[in-house]
Amino acid sequence: MSGHSKWSTIKRKKGALDAKRGKIFSRIVKEISIAVKEGGSDPDANPRLRMAMNNAKGANMPKENVDRAINKADKEGDNLQEVTFEGYGPNGIAIFIECLTDNNQRTVSQVRSVFTKRNGSLGTNGSLSFLFERKGVFNVKAGSADPDEFQLEVIDAGVEEFEVEGDMFVITTALEDFGSVQKRLEELGVEVESAQLQRIPNDTKALTVEESKKILNLVEEFEDLDDVQNVYHNLELTEEVMAALEN
Repeated sequence: MSGHSKWSTIKRKKGALDAKRGKIFSRIVKEISIAVKEGGSDPDANPRLRMAMNNAKGANMPKENVDRAINKADKEGDNLQEVTFEGYGPNGIAIFIECLTDNNQRTVSQVRSVFTKRNGSLGTNGSLSFLFERKGVFNVKAGSADPDEFQLEVIDAGVEEFEVEGDMFVITTALEDFGSVQKRLEELGVEVESAQLQRIPNDTKALTVEESKKILNLVEEFEDLDDVQNVYHNLELTEEVMAALEN
């Protein structure tokens, strides 16, 4: 499982995602806005909007909030733009940040401030992109499904990895197979908690538990910024680190 997915799993177990539900809803509204801006308000003809709506359902976002976000984006449009930032945290850990913002200058200032405060450094765009590969990651509620049978149902759609994590199936696909796997899951009628194009590190770097906690605290600081949608890193979440975080 990717570090991003492991981190989300830990936060889910600790209830941290519930505590930040307002922030999660805000991210989804932004994603809906940019999806409508790019591909229109019909989810059947707009895969990105359909994915955002599925993520909203997985986050238990009220349907009226989703409909309001779609209508607002369709009628008013939005000045949101997608921007990314790359840099290093302490101990040479690579960090890749995805943002949706209506004020790029504000976002640059906030991201740079966090890097500086935590002894990191903001790099130039493209300087770290080679360290990460974009892949599709689906978190599917297992329910009563048999893992082996379910894997056989989806494998031909382009699944690269299939893992069982508690009550979830975590499915990883190549970027070009994201759509076909998404379509297959829709055909099966399963409950997808989240579907994302994530940036998976090609190699990870192991640190001590205390050093790892500092990196993950840094990640949380970035995630708390209003304009930040996703934060990726190449810190290796070892079993020792995972155990310490779950306590």
